Amino acid sequence: MAAISPARKAAFRILLSVERGKAHSDDLLRARDVDALSAPDRNLTTTLVLGVLRWQIRLGEQLKGLLKKPGAKLDPEVLIALRLGAFQLLFLDRVPVHAAIDESVELAKQSGHRFASTMVNAVLRKLAVERVIATSSAGLKGTGFRPYSSQEISDGALAPEGASATEIAQAYAHPAWMVERWTRFYGLEATRAICRHGQAQPPLTVRIVNPSIETELIDAGVRLEQGALLAAARSVVSGDVFATSAFREGRVRVQDEGSQLIGELAAHAGNDPGKNAAAILDACAAPGGKTLILAERNPEARVLACESSPRRLAELSKRLTAYAGRVECRLADATALKEESPFDLALVDVPCSGTGTLGRNPEIRHRLRLEDLERQAERQRGLFRSALCCVRPGGRAVYSTCSLEPEENEQVVAAVLAEGHNARQLSFASSIESLLRGGILTPSGAKQLEQCLTPKGALRILPGASPADGFFVALIEKTAQRSPTAGL
Repeated sequence: MAAISPARKAAFRILLSVERGKAHSDDLLRARDVDALSAPDRNLTTTLVLGVLRWQIRLGEQLKGLLKKPGAKLDPEVLIALRLGAFQLLFLDRVPVHAAIDESVELAKQSGHRFASTMVNAVLRKLAVERVIATSSAGLKGTGFRPYSSQEISDGALAPEGASATEIAQAYAHPAWMVERWTRFYGLEATRAICRHGQAQPPLTVRIVNPSIETELIDAGVRLEQGALLAAARSVVSGDVFATSAFREGRVRVQDEGSQLIGELAAHAGNDPGKNAAAILDACAAPGGKTLILAERNPEARVLACESSPRRLAELSKRLTAYAGRVECRLADATALKEESPFDLALVDVPCSGTGTLGRNPEIRHRLRLEDLERQAERQRGLFRSALCCVRPGGRAVYSTCSLEPEENEQVVAAVLAEGHNARQLSFASSIESLLRGGILTPSGAKQLEQCLTPKGALRILPGASPADGFFVALIEKTAQRSPTAGL
């Protein structure tokens, strides 16, 4: 039995689980068996898994033209072996051709498909020949496909300025229906930036509130750069932050800058002049990064962190151990909360389609369907409605998603406010000024956020406009009496 590298074995196993809908790549790439790999194997596993998922649509088009029966339905194991081999041949110049082909063939064999492995070998060898032709010419005749360099992906050359929605979708391996929607909502150039962002490895970002921790990381060989928006955010340029004692001991944590920003906006949203929030609700708390910011920035507050999944609640409780004295982690569906008006502040960071995180969670583009958005929105309205009922008059609620879809964002906010909950939407403009004065935002970050304010004062960050994931966040104030705009 021929040997298969640990990285390719791990990538094959993860991609098969994702294909079968059993788990998310992000969770699987942080599992113990992947952590146990050597650093080079861990990096290759991540590259293979995310690369195949990002380019799956284009890989499928390319492979289809090389099959004797293009419409044939392949077993998942055979399909994953083909995708893995094709991705390496077309996108990873440093991987030897024989390694990409031979180990893909062996993966098919060892998964019980010895007969199909012959087909995997033949298809990938054809592709290897075509790669040589494509590299020395303008492209492959009849396919319009050739290997992409990382520079082409990052600088937008795959879909030049002025490309149509269809051309953008094809070039960047996104579903056409998604790209067409974004084009209607945000325009062609913004959409091109969104898709380009979705094909690149997102930055690894850490949160550092203590300067001595940054020094410790630098001394451990981790090179850092200032974040784009927040003073406490740092992008990891090089080095293994996961191997440092600061990370293992929880003194520094990995958290996307967009996620950190939502936490900061929420943590300061309930503060009257000279008075911090005393009672805070985090309605959908897991995995807990934003809950930690709420607790850190409001040191006297009582925090209720709700989570409806027992497994995620256990992970949340473990992560918040240091705040166990004043943060209650409760197994609860936030739509069923019965606590009337005890909270000064509620963060409602709802489960969503996640279309703002396609660079980090590329399989979303393959699973999401247009009809899923209304189902998500119904759940989101229920969560937001329930949390708003838990806020006292004069208190505030922050509604947020990592979605780009209006059905999950402004339409949810508008629908709930129209029901008449004695609430009104506020602008984040003054919050941006306050966070800048407080040294939470960088000057360039504050300027960028000012440009991301919607007409009603919510914030919408589009992927590609900053290195962070895409998100939407709105600020709502509970009024003492019925809002004059409610029901309009």
